[in-house]
Amino acid sequence: MKLKKKENWIFRQRFAKTLQFISKRRKLQPLFLETPESIVILARECYGDCIMLTPLIGTLKKEYPELSIFIIAFSQIIFDFFSADTNVTAVYHAKRKMKRYCTELLPKKFDLLFNPKEHPSTHFLIQSTLIRARHKIGHFSPYHEGLYDHLIQLAPGTHESVKNLSLLNALGSKEVQPCKPYLPQMPVSTDITKFLSTLPSCSYLGINISAGHSGGRRTPQQWSELIRSFPDKTFIILSAPQDLEEKKALEQLHQNVLPSPSTRNLYEVGEIVKQLKILITPDTSLVHIASCSDTPLIALYRKRLADRTQFAPLSTLQHVIVSPTADVIDIEAAAISSAVQNMLNTLEASKTCK
Repeated sequence: MKLKKKENWIFRQRFAKTLQFISKRRKLQPLFLETPESIVILARECYGDCIMLTPLIGTLKKEYPELSIFIIAFSQIIFDFFSADTNVTAVYHAKRKMKRYCTELLPKKFDLLFNPKEHPSTHFLIQSTLIRARHKIGHFSPYHEGLYDHLIQLAPGTHESVKNLSLLNALGSKEVQPCKPYLPQMPVSTDITKFLSTLPSCSYLGINISAGHSGGRRTPQQWSELIRSFPDKTFIILSAPQDLEEKKALEQLHQNVLPSPSTRNLYEVGEIVKQLKILITPDTSLVHIASCSDTPLIALYRKRLADRTQFAPLSTLQHVIVSPTADVIDIEAAAISSAVQNMLNTLEASKTCK
């Protein structure tokens, strides 16, 4: 696996250097001080990345109400996510529906193009080259030089949402109150609607058992131990579709777990998270879903600095627990129980849920 990652990294470096050699070199230009009418934003591939992009999209629309915002997606889940966002003018899939992409997008010329990645990405560099824009903006990297008109330089480890919002500085916006992260409104099933109607606000604790990367999962036995540590509290279990059997097993095993319908989209997840007193989750998109409703959060991270700096939680009340290893399974149960109890005490002392 490490060898394959190294080979991919070398390929991306060489590809970027090739583009730098064959492309017409763009000279670095000063800030774009005109009022933009159109922008193309290249969207990263994961749900958490999408949520961290919404403060920029919302703020752009607030600052420039007439701005047309076009999103380039590289996966179906991201295409669907931004297709539901009313702030977005249109979404194009860079790997599917190529006829629409070629006939509608490529002939147009835009005011701006923004690449939010700070490292060379083959697909992002291809799109940056193909799409016609008067002013192309990216983050500084030796492999981006000559391919963009403006390169933003930030300190290493800058939070993803801040990196995205730094585009506003490149547009000359100095004192802008950024929008909070949000989830575009999506359909809510009858089962979820009925479940939400019976759910008292700020009463239950949520546990997300799923993870989007290796080293992000705890065992059912570990989650059971946490649930048993708080017999007077009611829990709701959240999971990705592939973990539904594990979710159902925990619901059947514990009397203080409230069975819940499976969710069909991120918005449904967000509607449940919005009602929780506290959410306990490994480092996944649910960390950022919680930030959309400012739900108190206990987040479990691997021993990987970039995860807890660039993708740190944004909830006002939060507690991050870092594993001593590259696997959250190695976080001591007592550390999580203690964090939950301390947060419950804080909420009780403040006489407020959130």
